[in-house]
Amino acid sequence: MLTEQINQKESCSGTTLSQAIWRRRFAVVAAIVFCISSVFPVIAGLSHDAESFPEWWGPLDVSIALVLALLAFAVLGLTQGKVTKQAEDASYRAYRILIHGIMVILVVFFLFGDRINWANCVTGLAWRAWLLLYSLPAWFTAFGAAARLRRFMGLPGVS
Repeated sequence: MLTEQINQKESCSGTTLSQAIWRRRFAVVAAIVFCISSVFPVIAGLSHDAESFPEWWGPLDVSIALVLALLAFAVLGLTQGKVTKQAEDASYRAYRILIHGIMVILVVFFLFGDRINWANCVTGLAWRAWLLLYSLPAWFTAFGAAARLRRFMGLPGVS
C-alpha cells in the first residue's frame, strides 16, 4: 500500500499539478466575473429609467457577459471527463439550495413586482442562472482539483 502511494505520487507530474492549478484559477475568475456580470441585470431591473444609463453601459454588460460565457465554457472544457463524485454531490447539495431562488423570485414578484422593471432584468438573470446550474459540477471539479492534488502529493498550501 505504501509503495503504491509512493508510485502514485511519483507518477503525478508537475504538468498535472499545473493543469489543476490552472483549472482552479479559471474557476475562481469565472466566479468573480459571474458576480460582476449579475450586477448589470439587477441594476437594470431596479432602475426606473434605463434610457438614462450611459452609452457604455450596454456594451460593457454584453462584453462582460461574453467573457463570463467564455470562462464558463473554458471551465467545462478543462474538466470534461474529470467531474468527480464529490463535485456531483456538492452540485446536488447546491441545487437543493439554489432551487429556493425560484420561490424567492416569486415572492419578490408579488411583493415588489411593480417596482422592478422585469423586462430589463429577467432575460439576463435567467441565462446567468442557467449557466450557473449547467456548469456547477465542472466548476466544483475545477475549484477543488488543485487542493486535492496538493494534499495527495503532500505539498503545502493551495495556489
